[in-house]
Amino acid sequence: MKKQGFFKNAELLRCYFGIIPLMYGSLGLEYITGESLCADDVDILIPEKFITDKWDEFKGILISEGYILIDAHEHTFIKDGICFSYASIEELESFANINLSDIEQRVIDGIEFKVLSLEQYLRVYQSSVKDGYRVNVRQKKDNEKITFIEKMLRVKGVDKSRET
Repeated sequence: MKKQGFFKNAELLRCYFGIIPLMYGSLGLEYITGESLCADDVDILIPEKFITDKWDEFKGILISEGYILIDAHEHTFIKDGICFSYASIEELESFANINLSDIEQRVIDGIEFKVLSLEQYLRVYQSSVKDGYRVNVRQKKDNEKITFIEKMLRVKGVDKSRET
């Protein structure tokens, strides 16, 4: 259900804004591993200008498409019982040392989107466990994801054990 919600949202973002979004968070990790991680929302990374300079236009289109803004500070909407949160894709560079040009782009049923690799997800979660909010609120889950990713990388034959 959440994956389909992401794809519908990705189609809408491309149609209205020309955005190719990044499927992020637990949902993105579920997608690339094929394992259920019980994603509780849909995290989407988009160009920063849409959550800063073009926020009013972006928000207006989503609202006109049936999304309800529930947290303006976190750029979070709800539609059909699913929470969609938007953040800046550019922050991946400084937050997790991920070069944006290295992010894989895919097309499924004509819908373009981006996904991180396991190695990139490992960098994200290793950075997350050092982040103030996440240390206090999500550290246990983030550490579980690091362990999960490391296990998946070992299965693939890549050892990136907790390097920083």
